[in-house]
Amino acid sequence: MGFNLAMLAIASILVPFIASLIIVVCPRPAAKVICIVAAGVSTLCAIMTWVDLGTSGLDSVHVTLAAIGDVEIMGLAIDKVSVMLATAFVSIGLLIAIYSVGYLNEGNREHPDKPRRRFYAFFTVFIGAMAGLVFSSTIIGQLVFFEITGACSWALIGYYDTPTARKAAMKALILTHIGSLGLYVAAGALFTQTGTFAISAIAGLADGWKVFVLIGVIIAAWAKSAQLPFYMWLPSAMEAPTPVSAYLHGASMVKVGVAVLARELMCAGAIPEVVGWVIIVGAIITCIFSFVMYLPQTDMKRLLAFSTISQLSYMFLAFGFYVFGSNLALEGGIAHIFNHAFAKTLFFLTAGAFSYTLGTRMLPKLRGVLKKQPLLGVAFAFAALGIAGVPPMNGFFSKTLIFAGGFITAANSGHPALMVIVIIALIETVGCFAWFLKWIGQVLFGEPSEVVAAAKPVPKAMVVSFVVLLVMTVCSSFIAAAWLG
Repeated sequence: MGFNLAMLAIASILVPFIASLIIVVCPRPAAKVICIVAAGVSTLCAIMTWVDLGTSGLDSVHVTLAAIGDVEIMGLAIDKVSVMLATAFVSIGLLIAIYSVGYLNEGNREHPDKPRRRFYAFFTVFIGAMAGLVFSSTIIGQLVFFEITGACSWALIGYYDTPTARKAAMKALILTHIGSLGLYVAAGALFTQTGTFAISAIAGLADGWKVFVLIGVIIAAWAKSAQLPFYMWLPSAMEAPTPVSAYLHGASMVKVGVAVLARELMCAGAIPEVVGWVIIVGAIITCIFSFVMYLPQTDMKRLLAFSTISQLSYMFLAFGFYVFGSNLALEGGIAHIFNHAFAKTLFFLTAGAFSYTLGTRMLPKLRGVLKKQPLLGVAFAFAALGIAGVPPMNGFFSKTLIFAGGFITAANSGHPALMVIVIIALIETVGCFAWFLKWIGQVLFGEPSEVVAAAKPVPKAMVVSFVVLLVMTVCSSFIAAAWLG
C-alpha cells in the first residue's frame, strides 16, 4: 500500500512536468489540450492518493527520493494534510486550465489574445510544483519547488509583456526570492545541528536553534504569502491574466508560505512561545493593514489581492495559536487554506468573466449583473459570502475553528494581549462581511447598467469551472472536516 501511495504521489508531481516539455515541442493549438490532460491526470492521481490513504489505515507514509549517504535530500511525506492540499491545488489547476480555453482568445473584450504555448507550459509546471511542495519531507525539497513556483510566477505575471507587467513580474520574483533566503538559512542551520535536511529533525533542536530555524521559515512564508513587509508584489501582480491571478494569487502561490510553515510547525514538537508571538503579531498587523487597503479599491482584482492578504493573515493567526497549544486552531488554519482556495479562485474567475463579457472589472460600473448574467451574479455572491465567512459557505466553518481556538488559547494562556488580538481579528471579519455585502448590493441588483446590458455570453469552458467551484464553495468545509476529523 505504501508503494502505491508513493507512486501515485510521484505521478501527481511528475506528470505536469513531463507534459510541459511536450507542450514546448508540440504545435501551439495542442498546448491547451496537453495542459488540461496533464492537470486531469495529476488530479486523478491526487484523488487516488487521498482514497488509498483513507482506506489503508495508515496515518502517514514517508518515502525517500534522493539521499547522499545517510542524508535525505528529497522525500515525500504523504499524510492527511499533504494529500488534502495537493488535491486542492492540482484540481483547481485543472479547473483554471479549462477556464483559460474560454478566456485566452480574441473574443476577450478587455484582453483579446491568442493562447500561447508559454502560458500553458509554465502553468502546467506550476501545477506539478505545488504538488511537489506540499508532499516534500525535507527543507531542500521545499526549496526546490519554492524556487520553481517563483520562476513560473515571474513568467506568468509578465505574460502580456507590457512594461507594467514586466515590472510586476520582476517585483514578485525579487521579493519572494529575498524571503526565500530565510528558508536557505533554516536549511543550513538544521543541517549543521542535526546532519539532516528532514523537516522532522526540527523537533530535536535545542530551543535557541529551533527558534532560529523557525524564524527563517517564517520570513520565507511571509514573502510567499504576501504578508508585511513583503506584501507589495501581490497587488502589482494583478497585471497577469485573470487565470494566472486566480491560480497563483488566489489558490496556490500565496499558499506556498502558509503550507510550508504549517508543515514545519507540525513537525517541530514543543515550540518556544516567542515563535508564536512573532507569527501572531505579524499576522494581526497585516490583517489590519490589508483591510484598510482594500476598502478604497474599485478594481475588482486589486480588491481581491488585498482581501487575499487579509485572509492569509487568518491562517498565520491560526498557526500562532497552535504554538500556544491550540490544535483546534491548527486544524482551522489548514482547513482555511483548503476552503479559501476554492472561494477565492471562484472570485477571481468571476472578475475574469466580467472582463471577458463586459469589457471591465471596475466595480462602480457594474449594476444589475444578476438580471443580465445570473451565473456570474450567483458566483459573485457565493464567492463574496465564502470569503466573508457567512454560513453555510466554506469560509464560515474554518474561520469558526480559528476563532474558537484563539479564544480558548487566550483564555488559558495567561496572556491578555492574545484576547485583544482575537477580538481585533473578529472585528475585521465583521467589517469584511459588511464591505462585501455592500458590493453585493451594488453590483448584483437593480436594472443593468449600460456596461452590463451590453454583456456577451459566458463561454462554455468558463461555465464548467464555475459550476464545480460553486459546489465546492459550499461543500469543501464538510470535506475538510470529515477528512481531518
